[in-house]
Amino acid sequence: MKNVLSLVSYQFLPAKMGGQKGIAFFNRFFCREVKLTCVTVQSNDPKLSDGYELLNVLSNSKIRYINLFYFFTLKKIIKEREITHVILEHPYYGWLGILLKHLCKITLIVHSHNIENVRFKSTGKWWWKILALYEKLTYKSADICFFISDEDKDYAIRHFNLAKQKCTTITYGFELNKAPLQEEKKIAKDFLYSKYAIDRQDKLLLFNGTLDYKPNQDAIDIIIKKINPVLLNDHNFKYKIIICGKGLPPGYNKLIDYTNENIIYAGFVDDIIPYFKGADIFINPVIDGGGIKTKLVESLGYDMNVVTTSNGAIGVPLSITGNKMQIVANDNWKLFAAAIIMTDIENHIPTIYFEHFYWEAIAKKAANALSVK
Repeated sequence: MKNVLSLVSYQFLPAKMGGQKGIAFFNRFFCREVKLTCVTVQSNDPKLSDGYELLNVLSNSKIRYINLFYFFTLKKIIKEREITHVILEHPYYGWLGILLKHLCKITLIVHSHNIENVRFKSTGKWWWKILALYEKLTYKSADICFFISDEDKDYAIRHFNLAKQKCTTITYGFELNKAPLQEEKKIAKDFLYSKYAIDRQDKLLLFNGTLDYKPNQDAIDIIIKKINPVLLNDHNFKYKIIICGKGLPPGYNKLIDYTNENIIYAGFVDDIIPYFKGADIFINPVIDGGGIKTKLVESLGYDMNVVTTSNGAIGVPLSITGNKMQIVANDNWKLFAAAIIMTDIENHIPTIYFEHFYWEAIAKKAANALSVK
């Protein structure tokens, strides 16, 4: 087995949000294919690593990204453990990976979760062009590049002038290899009806995300101002929209104000799984932010129906979703609302979906890609 060091520069254990789950589940399955050591920040809990060793070497301080002494720390670990491959989760430690590649003779891999400069450009950050240059240098210096979607991979090949043969799509995954049983979904639905005192004739619509993230805040505004008014005008469509997530900014009282208009603000929930199992339709009016929408992958895996914008569907092939996902053109909110109303909730996600998004298959593909060099 190849000896691989994964460098994760932020907290991901315990894994609660999509990006954290992306690393946690990838490592859990990837360590079955390679001998994996994870070097990360002190705030991660080593007891939560599953099948691999986690070393809390990096500081939680923001200056950790420019700490030159980490080179010597990692050089020692690489030598002692006979590491052959180093994976950078995100390109932020590009400078460190490049030094390790040339001075420790390892194969350098960058595992991308977004094209970061595009994401920050979409959120209005002025320094996105500087980041773009740094990203380009990092990807071009890497021996192998993992991208979260075919769209991101194609973008990087074009804009960063990368060789196609060193680029592989390693998508975000789903932890189960099949959809939950219908009895499980019924139990979850009953829980939601009871918890929020919802009429059992109502369709349950779900939106979930980190609410201090601007693309998600924009999506909430769209739900409130564009989508919900159309739904309210259809007196034959009975529904409730449940919005889950943490980080609602102080003074951002819009959700509470719309309680009487079929919107339920659930806030942060300790266990999101009953919501994915029990709700009927996941609504994804996100336009900006880049990368694959992790909640979209999870909602389909739990056999939910999905209505999404075209940008929101990036990374999820329509061909493997059966009739579970409806894609609506960006900014056409009347059509988006109409798609919600017309959704047939009796469809089921096909088996081929799990062949593409199950974490075990993804980890095997990543391990096979290590032989590209």
